[in-house]
Amino acid sequence: MEGLVARTGRHQQRYKDGFRLVAGCVPFKYRSAVENGNGLCHGDVEVLMINSTSGPGLLFPKGGWEDDETVEQAASREALEEAGVRGDLVHFIGFYEFKSKTLQDELSPEGWCRAAVFALLVKEELESWPEQSTRQRSWLTVAEAMECCRYPWMREALGEGFSRWHADRDVRK
Repeated sequence: MEGLVARTGRHQQRYKDGFRLVAGCVPFKYRSAVENGNGLCHGDVEVLMINSTSGPGLLFPKGGWEDDETVEQAASREALEEAGVRGDLVHFIGFYEFKSKTLQDELSPEGWCRAAVFALLVKEELESWPEQSTRQRSWLTVAEAMECCRYPWMREALGEGFSRWHADRDVRK
């Protein structure tokens, strides 16, 4: 994919109250999706996870929210850069705080991060994307993703955030 490269560095990174601000998403799609008369999709949901570049386990795309973009743009950019997917942000799941052992700096000396996480309905899977040489994609059921998820805060976002929203959404149909 010509011209598309992952952003690096922290010169445009956002911070607030000692937290590095990050944005991410739970990319998802429907297997055997069918539209009803209201245009709503029914079917088994799968979530997309990517490998960690620093150890075992899988994660959802996430990264720094920079000062020249909205949090939604940052979440969409991370999905594109890390997982090679594009789609629609359909729900704000919540904020999750975690401590990064590797990404400490002068504005977040303890390495605390606050992540804004969205549900992203995947519309396009790219064959080529910026981090494809270091990332592999895996489509999993929610149960499989819960078992493979590397970080507790991501498991919480999936289990209590995404799954609850998705179940409520199905009930309203």
